[in-house]
Amino acid sequence: MLDIQLLRTDLDRVAARLADRGFALDTAAFNRIEADRKSVQVATQELQARRNAIARQVGAARGKGEDASALIEESTQINTRLSELEAQLANVQGELQGLLEVIPNLPHESVPSGASADSNVEVRRVGNPRAFDFAPRDHTDIGALLGMIDPEAGAKLAGARFTVLSGGVARLHRALAQFMLDVHTAEHGYTEVYVPYLVNAKSMHGTGQLPKFKDDLFAVPRGELGDFYLIPTAEVPVTNLVRDEIVAAERLPLRYVCHSPCFRSEAGSHGKDTRGMIRQHQFDKVELVQMVLPEYSFEALEALTGHAESILKRLELPFRTVVLCTGDMGFSSAKTYDIEVWLPGQGAYREISSCSNFESFQARRLQARYRSERNRPELLHTLNGSGLAVGRTLVAVLENYQNADGSVTIPAVLKPYMGGIERLAAKA
Repeated sequence: MLDIQLLRTDLDRVAARLADRGFALDTAAFNRIEADRKSVQVATQELQARRNAIARQVGAARGKGEDASALIEESTQINTRLSELEAQLANVQGELQGLLEVIPNLPHESVPSGASADSNVEVRRVGNPRAFDFAPRDHTDIGALLGMIDPEAGAKLAGARFTVLSGGVARLHRALAQFMLDVHTAEHGYTEVYVPYLVNAKSMHGTGQLPKFKDDLFAVPRGELGDFYLIPTAEVPVTNLVRDEIVAAERLPLRYVCHSPCFRSEAGSHGKDTRGMIRQHQFDKVELVQMVLPEYSFEALEALTGHAESILKRLELPFRTVVLCTGDMGFSSAKTYDIEVWLPGQGAYREISSCSNFESFQARRLQARYRSERNRPELLHTLNGSGLAVGRTLVAVLENYQNADGSVTIPAVLKPYMGGIERLAAKA
């Protein structure tokens, strides 16, 4: 959520920056709500001043033995009117809150302008795509040859965009997650956490999924308890660990890594990636989350992105990293790097991680703070990124390490996690 004082003092500049990312700020609505708020508050202050003056007059009248009934009646009427104004102010503040909740974050000044992904800027490319001496298959065909990827079974159990993995591919999926966790905890300084996969609405609101992206979520009604939500990413529960907290500055930065399933309705993706495992309702991620001092958040973004990239380097998978333009950024982000892995079956780079700095946007919703040197609570900066999306990494390994006979060679760094298995092949 944006700082309300920023809108009050620099509305035109905020509107211009939001327009650059394709969001039309309703400045007329904001000005109207602000005018209503000020009107109510001025009226309230005037009535409170009058009530205080009456209280003094009543005291003086009683001290002189005079009749103060008219003054007392006026005070009663003022109290009634103040109650009405209090309710009116609550309505105005609710309207203002509703407006603020759907305004995206301001893009950082270093973010390139642009209306779509076509304006994203590549910042580096690592590794060269393998030259195959046969026509490379995509992961769906590889899985069918192996007999270890079964979208039909997934559809029978749950519907479209679900897949059943078995045998060596299921083990490879598990190995990838374990490998990522080991690297991030042992070498990158993250603390592993295990969190609930169902969260309450307040948690979804804190990281910006609600109310704007409600249609993308799987809600689980719980009667009087309200709706729970299946997490779309471990970012939600992990970042909410600091909700309504004041963290001692000396504890910062906080670095957490979490392996979890993720659940997304993919409401806006009808017709996209219907084949294979690229876009599923359920998938696994190893998520990296950081909470840092504001002055270090962009340094932390570079480090976090590097942590995610290191997994691809160790797996020897070609990739590129791009900085997203203003029109392609996520709702809460101030700056985002997308890491895209090469998929020979598609002949294209596809996103495998998004690493974002949210600055204080999430922290303001969460009231996640630290105590500054001035002994005042200040907002943290929050960041996250996939380190990596496990299913898409599995896809990348299958496609980049495939062989002409349909088998798949196990990357060297994963062999210890695979019990020494050298390759996956269909059973004879």
